[in-house]
Amino acid sequence: MIEISVSNVKKAFEVGKNILDGLTFQIESGERVGLLGRNGAGKSTLFKLLTGELEADEGDIAIAKNRRLGLISQIPVYPAGYTVEDVLQTAFARLKKLGEEMERLAGAMAGGDSSEQTLRRYGEISERFELLGGYDTETAVGKVANGLSIPAEMRSQAFASLSGGEKTRVNLARLLLEDTDILLLDEPTNHLDLHATEWLEEYVRRFKGTVVAISHDRYFLDRTISRVIEVVDGKAEFYSGNYTFYAIEKERRFQEKMRLYEKEQAKIKQLQEAADKLHLWAFMGADKLHKRAFSMERRIERIRQTEKPTKARALTARFGETDFFGDEVLHIKDLGKSFGDRKLFENVNLLVEGGERIALLGDNGTGKSTLLKILMEEEFPDTGRFRYGPSVRSAYLPQIIHFDNPHRSILDTMLYSKRGLTTQAARDRLGAFNFRGEDVFKPVSVLSGGEQSRLRLCMLMDEEINLLILDEPTNHLDIASREWIEEAVEAYEGALLFVSHDRYFINRFATRIWELENGHITDYPVPFGRYKEIKERDRTLAQAQPKPEVREEKPKAAPKGNRSQQNARKQLTICERDMEKLEGEIKVLEAELEANACDYEKYSALYAQKEELDAKLLELMERWEQLAAEAEA
Repeated sequence: MIEISVSNVKKAFEVGKNILDGLTFQIESGERVGLLGRNGAGKSTLFKLLTGELEADEGDIAIAKNRRLGLISQIPVYPAGYTVEDVLQTAFARLKKLGEEMERLAGAMAGGDSSEQTLRRYGEISERFELLGGYDTETAVGKVANGLSIPAEMRSQAFASLSGGEKTRVNLARLLLEDTDILLLDEPTNHLDLHATEWLEEYVRRFKGTVVAISHDRYFLDRTISRVIEVVDGKAEFYSGNYTFYAIEKERRFQEKMRLYEKEQAKIKQLQEAADKLHLWAFMGADKLHKRAFSMERRIERIRQTEKPTKARALTARFGETDFFGDEVLHIKDLGKSFGDRKLFENVNLLVEGGERIALLGDNGTGKSTLLKILMEEEFPDTGRFRYGPSVRSAYLPQIIHFDNPHRSILDTMLYSKRGLTTQAARDRLGAFNFRGEDVFKPVSVLSGGEQSRLRLCMLMDEEINLLILDEPTNHLDIASREWIEEAVEAYEGALLFVSHDRYFINRFATRIWELENGHITDYPVPFGRYKEIKERDRTLAQAQPKPEVREEKPKAAPKGNRSQQNARKQLTICERDMEKLEGEIKVLEAELEANACDYEKYSALYAQKEELDAKLLELMERWEQLAAEAEA
């Protein structure tokens, strides 16, 4: 069944410049679709057209009858005084109406109305009410709130007092609680930490309806979608797979088009040279050759069909680096910070050495950005101290970008940031970050959040540094911009400390993990993939850990026992041998995972193998415990 149909839709905000130019596609019931495209391609505009917030200039949009759309993008305005709990409860507006009608009918029946129509209507409504979970809304709210890190104390707060990220989380929770058939997700992971993002992934995978997601989180797309619609020049291109399939297939199509284009150009060149020769010979007296030359030129016109394929320019700029002398980049000693009664962290003792790449992870609100601000002396610690190595030069990209004079143009901002930089050199550097032509004369104040991040990175790359500190460097950036930053970081050879919830970025660069949790930082000197395995293993072992038994030591050897005990001991020996074998295979896979940490496809395949082995090992451990109990019974 077709749930969404878009046919030849056109939409323009400037005369003669269509942001959507004949967009056509269909989405079937139950599909998981990723809507991709560069920033400004018209993805959010399409969502507004689907919800009726905007109207198309031309074309048709149809949503299947009786299908409810749920959109999370802009934050709605709620009545003054609404708490977070009030906002969450708005998800059950339809249920409340059903409940009110049930009460009215129940009152009528209690008053003596026993007509068939009343009884039938009451039965229909009560069945619908129960099917929609009307008797258990509090459990549903608790489950979603816990998954999206909305604690009980936040639920009593005024919605207007929340930060932008907290408001986004609450509205996402409200959407998930609604009885919707089609989920429209516009950058749902932008303000979510790793825990909430992984919870949302699992929710989307279990959701029984249709999902259309705009996202620049490549891991999220890989785990939640099975089809890609890319908006390119106002039209749709289709890919039948997740993000990884899309990336490979897009490159294959580009190469195929380029080969076809080059083949056609070679044929055109050959025919044109032949036609030119025929014209020349015709002027030398063979007039009949003109006709053959004109025939060849008409043939050339018929060949001109394939436009030259293009792709986004690769990043050409890179971070400037200065020599580093010594091993110690940063030494943190007994660092602590609190805000009133709220303690963020304490007794932090860490050492950073040259060339290390460290990811600082933790849930939202644990103090990651505060720690970075302390290191950049924008905040002051309550206890402890830190020091940099004698030749360390650092650069910092904050989560919230600020410019001293936002009314300056992009070009002037670049020139003022670095004395001695020529106008041409500044324009060349800006061009490498996709600020070209007349765009460089725009005031900084009109730039989007992603464009401001790009500009600040462009300014950072002009500095000679050996310690780079990044706070959510990929937030609000489209996939192309994220890849530009990743290329620059890949080429950078100094020390790197960053906060990020972009698992693709973390997996690619982190060689060491600092986890900020419950006021303490735990140091994991391993890549992100290995860190995830350790956390999962610890969680699994904690769940499967048997209670310790107190046993008295016996001076005499244990008796052989009956036949069932002897058989259990034999099986126990076999089980221990199998466990040792599996543990050896897992160690080999762990080494291969570390070696292929930057190869996403190979890493994913190896990780899947390791998950299978971990599951088998867990089964053997449970079997071992059972056999051990039988052998000692």
